[in-house]
Amino acid sequence: MGLMGLMSLRAEAQNGFNLPYSQYGLGVSELPYNMPMVSRMGGVTYTSSGNNYINPFNPASYSAINMESFVFDIGFNVQTSTLKSGTKSAKDADGNISYLAVGMPVTKWMKVAAGLMPYSTIDYLTVVNTTGADGNTYKTSASGDGGANELFAGLGFNIIDNKTSHLQAGFNVGYLTGKIVKLLSYTSSDTNFIPERKAKELRLGNAVLDFGVQYRQALGEKYTLGVGLTYKPHMKMKVKEIDLIYTYYASTESLLDTIFPTRGEDAETRGLLEQASTVGVGLSLERNEQWMVAADATFGAWQGIRYTEPEGRSIFGESAMRAGAYSSYAMGFEKMVNMNAANYFGRIGWSLGAHMEQGLMYVSANSGDKRVDQWGVGAGLSLPMRKGRSLLTVSVGYSSMGDKDILQRECVTFGIAVSSCERWFVKRKYN
Repeated sequence: MGLMGLMSLRAEAQNGFNLPYSQYGLGVSELPYNMPMVSRMGGVTYTSSGNNYINPFNPASYSAINMESFVFDIGFNVQTSTLKSGTKSAKDADGNISYLAVGMPVTKWMKVAAGLMPYSTIDYLTVVNTTGADGNTYKTSASGDGGANELFAGLGFNIIDNKTSHLQAGFNVGYLTGKIVKLLSYTSSDTNFIPERKAKELRLGNAVLDFGVQYRQALGEKYTLGVGLTYKPHMKMKVKEIDLIYTYYASTESLLDTIFPTRGEDAETRGLLEQASTVGVGLSLERNEQWMVAADATFGAWQGIRYTEPEGRSIFGESAMRAGAYSSYAMGFEKMVNMNAANYFGRIGWSLGAHMEQGLMYVSANSGDKRVDQWGVGAGLSLPMRKGRSLLTVSVGYSSMGDKDILQRECVTFGIAVSSCERWFVKRKYN
């Protein structure tokens, strides 16, 4: 179903967001901006590291975890969303856990981290009512539910660690898991019209990889230059897909007759899931743990993960979306936490930043293919907890995706994260 068709649809009641863009592929991904530690700086991740939080977007950062420490991170967010198309608009709100992660040392030169992140969401319900030349009313309903989560585990290695230079490398092994169900149904006021429903179910269970490097070089006594590199290799994976077309009683939705698969055909098949080859580059300049300015750039053949249906099994018809070249840019500033300040307010850190993404997807519109871009801003506070290294981070972010000619989604995200850093592996000494 084309996106311009969606613009004339009216959303009906449902739980969570109504996200029309999520009808494509594996849905809409909020990463990394749903994570307070990232959204507070507008999306900067590649050079970020700390001994009291986990940065899964560059696994080399795990090397910053201190010996004898155990780091536990958990984040929450609440989002308010406004959908706009022409002169029409609709509002929605929802809240979720944004991530969960733990990290600890294995040896002095090797650290480990693991966690869970919601990767993407599919949640939409749209309805089109049309009047045919015969005077009957025809209703087309499209809905989708589900999404993907990513379990990850990674290692970070200290390669060079001296007073002036620090080189770390790392890798993540991720596992995408989840179930996605999409429905498309047709009904009519004509009692002679037999309602039809099309159903597609995807079941994910696939491993993905990414690699990272971070390098820091002292520039005199006051400044440090940081460089971050990340790489995701192109990967092809198989996904289980189940397709079904059937007629049903509109009043009870009980099955009448199966149209597809016919006798001799199998409802279950395998689709193709691909991870794009993606490169990320980051630069930062820090002054004596007082402040830091950083910038990131990401380039890929398309954004994230792409799903391709098996040939001849597109029961919903040709998709209105195509993948294209993707790039994103982020810049942020941070006044760093100062645990040696004379009073608590002097210890508090604050940050702000902005990001821009080009080529999230290309969708078919009346005027031809249109690129769906996104931009946003963010800010946050880092609040030290007790006398240790633990942090409470609060953040707020705004993002805009698409435009009113097709569909614009404006989203405000409020986040809170607890990064607990405790000394667990200390050998007690007794006199």
